[in-house]
Amino acid sequence: MSFSDLFDSGFKKRNEDHFAAIVRVAMDDGIITPEEKAFLDRLARNLNISEIDYETILKDYKKHPINAPHSYDLRLERLYDLARMVHVDTIKDEDEQNLLKKIGVGLGFHPENVKYIVDKALTLVTAGVDLDTFIDEMKNMNK
Repeated sequence: MSFSDLFDSGFKKRNEDHFAAIVRVAMDDGIITPEEKAFLDRLARNLNISEIDYETILKDYKKHPINAPHSYDLRLERLYDLARMVHVDTIKDEDEQNLLKKIGVGLGFHPENVKYIVDKALTLVTAGVDLDTFIDEMKNMNK
């Protein structure tokens, strides 16, 4: 096995784990709506998730850990994807927000700040901001 094969498999695993975390949020209410399915389809393409892996993750999404990215920007990018999934879900209830907070802690956000971070993330996503604006606003919220 070459060094590039190791890098590719690690990259693939992280993408699959990230995708599984988003599926976990989508499945929190027990169903995947057409809007959620469309979002998952786009995200799977962007993360290079194969159709076979897509179906496998949908069936057994809980076996994938929530891996915290080392980069703060990557954590924010993953939070953006997760917040968008909550936003497209027609049931934005307290359980789903609590799950998003737990995943936020799993992504490496401090437990004392995660409620504020998640609330801000959902507010920005509801406002329709793009990823770059989301990252800028999240970084500037403590200034």
